[in-house]
Amino acid sequence: MTASRSVFHSVVIRNGHPAGSSHKVCKGNIFPTFRFQCRICVYLCAALEIKKQHILSETLQLFLQFGIKSLTMDDIAKKLCISKKTLYTHVKDKEDLLENAVVLFSTAEENQIEEICGRGLNAIDESLEIKRWVLEMLQNIHPSVAYDMEKFHPRVHQKMVVSRQEIIYKCVFENIVKGQKDGLYRREINPNVLAKLYVGRMEVMFDQNLFPSKEYKVSDIYMEWFSYHIHGMATAKGIELLNKNILNATPSTKKKNSKKQ
Repeated sequence: MTASRSVFHSVVIRNGHPAGSSHKVCKGNIFPTFRFQCRICVYLCAALEIKKQHILSETLQLFLQFGIKSLTMDDIAKKLCISKKTLYTHVKDKEDLLENAVVLFSTAEENQIEEICGRGLNAIDESLEIKRWVLEMLQNIHPSVAYDMEKFHPRVHQKMVVSRQEIIYKCVFENIVKGQKDGLYRREINPNVLAKLYVGRMEVMFDQNLFPSKEYKVSDIYMEWFSYHIHGMATAKGIELLNKNILNATPSTKKKNSKKQ
């Protein structure tokens, strides 16, 4: 999974001059010394931000691959081929590093969902596309990530849960409304209630008491939950479209999905 990267920087100059700066005036023209200094500041800030985004992106991949608890700041610095001093230039500690990486991950999630929803697909095909993307993502996440974050970084975990719930609720709610309008989902179902139920049950997938990682794969749990969710909402027309989509899948995908659908 590739996380999206973005760089933001700004410089505030009041009345054309940085606060407290000195400048020379020559025949009404401002001498460009302070402008040159500002350009250097902007360049350095941008360079630092680009470096930070690179560190966050690479660290996110490490967390997803190895889990959170197993990685120390020394490990991260070594794997990124940077010094600990450089690492601590951009973050305060591991908690801060994780929090920033989670923000990056949540942004990537939101962007991907918006991209899929912006394709103009019908509700069934849209749900299946999101399902394929979620499965690909889950298969590339170490099973201990959710547990590590909830147990050892509860503040960051709670922040991530709130952000994810907002994103997923909006996606599911709009998908249900679209499906009802097109006759693919039953009209008597309540989009608000079902979207909230979907959000709540998504978190259950990571509950180690119910589904210990030694016995269950999160991707398998998600497949069962998705099948339950989509079949519970779909009309006969929706089921027909769902089955048609499965039949038109590639042989490998069809074989995998037929067991779950």
